[in-house]
Amino acid sequence: MAPRLAASGIDGDGLLDRAPLDMRINHRRAGIDAVRAELPDAHPIPGTRHGVRLPTGTRVEQTALWQAGGCEVQDAGSQLVADAIAARPGEAVVDLCAGAGGKTLALAADMGGEGALLACDADRGRLAQLAPRAARAGIAVETRLLDPGRELDALAGVTADAVLVDAPCSGTGTWRRNPEARWRLTPARLARLLATQAHLLDIAAALVRPGGRLVHVVCSLLDEEGAGQVDAFLARHPGWTAEPLALPLGRPRGAGWRLDPANDGTDGFFLARLRAPC
Repeated sequence: MAPRLAASGIDGDGLLDRAPLDMRINHRRAGIDAVRAELPDAHPIPGTRHGVRLPTGTRVEQTALWQAGGCEVQDAGSQLVADAIAARPGEAVVDLCAGAGGKTLALAADMGGEGALLACDADRGRLAQLAPRAARAGIAVETRLLDPGRELDALAGVTADAVLVDAPCSGTGTWRRNPEARWRLTPARLARLLATQAHLLDIAAALVRPGGRLVHVVCSLLDEEGAGQVDAFLARHPGWTAEPLALPLGRPRGAGWRLDPANDGTDGFFLARLRAPC
């Protein structure tokens, strides 16, 4: 995959460093003073609203703060996804590939318990992890298990102001955490992932109300999964537009925005915000 990374403007050497330990404060339950009282080595992460960085090896889940729902372990780059989607109280929001719900919980905190938040996934085991996490955080989230290939059947009647597609991807942006993953990524597997991403984006487009927004996110540094995927979506969906992003970390890449470990100290992500025609 080294040639693909190079073609995407990425130096693979930047994926060899050790990843940091980041945490998101659940601002509905705690603040920075409460964090520092229990974790004095925590430092706010510039560019994030609620992020702090901790010494590697800190046992966050053994703290009273975590047990009371005051924080979640979450990379700073992942936290910026909530900034890109900008969920507001009273909106209808769908997290189409919620997994265990890390980003879902950040969206719920921004919505302040007002509106409708639906978390979906095709993996029953991962989605089942969300309910106890939401309960600990004091957040109510509806979950819905999807059947691959028949997703819209389970989503009949759903219309959203915003849909987040945190799509399955190569994970090249997280190779610092999962170095063995680089040996599992083959051209054939990448092709399957690209097809899945396009399929999920088309599903999401069908859920967004006129004038609403869709945020495409992958923890990948490959242009095929990021800027290229967005260009293909826009070609398939006339009238949709890509909105400029200006996040506090990262830089523009194609019609979206990219974070990379070497320059931003976060996991690698590509994000794009797409606006439906009115």
